[in-house]
Amino acid sequence: MTDTLKIVSWNINSVRFRLDIVERFLRETQPDILCLQETKVIDGDFPAAAFRALGYDQIILHGQKMHHGVAIIARVPVVEDDRYDWQANMEARHVGVRLPNGVRLDNVYVPAGGDVPDRAVNPKFGQKLDFVERMTRWSAELSTPTILTGDFNIAPLDSDVWSHKQLRNTVSHTAIEVDALNGLQASNSWVDLGRHFHPAPARLHTWWSYRSPDFTANDRGRRLDHMWATADVAATAMAHTVFEDCRSWLKPSDHIPIMTEFRL
Repeated sequence: MTDTLKIVSWNINSVRFRLDIVERFLRETQPDILCLQETKVIDGDFPAAAFRALGYDQIILHGQKMHHGVAIIARVPVVEDDRYDWQANMEARHVGVRLPNGVRLDNVYVPAGGDVPDRAVNPKFGQKLDFVERMTRWSAELSTPTILTGDFNIAPLDSDVWSHKQLRNTVSHTAIEVDALNGLQASNSWVDLGRHFHPAPARLHTWWSYRSPDFTANDRGRRLDHMWATADVAATAMAHTVFEDCRSWLKPSDHIPIMTEFRL
């Protein structure tokens, strides 16, 4: 019995299309829990057998055909809990469970928000801000030790993007999105574990566009994927790792996995 718990979050951008690299990652890294976003599959077509073959028997799904979808896959016992509709349109963007020690684990896929940072001309941007607002109201009432992780689709710090000057008016890094995310963080004094272990201004990217044939050539990354914890849980965190090499694997996601190790 291990005395630590390793939790990974990864926007996989289609779990069936990228199943080979997910299996490779699980074999090489051996996390206890894997939180996936953008699985792009209905629950009945999720490739559960592949995960069970690797010892991950706990599979909690909230799927959707072709778009969105989240999953929590574990080799430790978890208890199925919630599926919040923070998008307010039934999109599959959240799933939550309880861990063996009673801690909540909430896996979320925040909407990207379209291309124009103006809700008047781009409804998707407004939906994104409203989504974060609903999360903030949930967070403010939360009293349980909790880990909140996933693709937040916001890079809050100047050092979370390759160029703050060039991206300050680009969706994912605009002031209004950063303010919204800061409000969510303040609503329950969440600890940003990525920056707890890799303080700003250290480079810490988790996403690179597919538009660049070689993402390493110009390294135009952003930190869109996060793992937060309430203060009581954060006190047990031991390390936070980003797996940048995965962006170079065959048929990669545009996101990389992030992992926090907790002391039980």
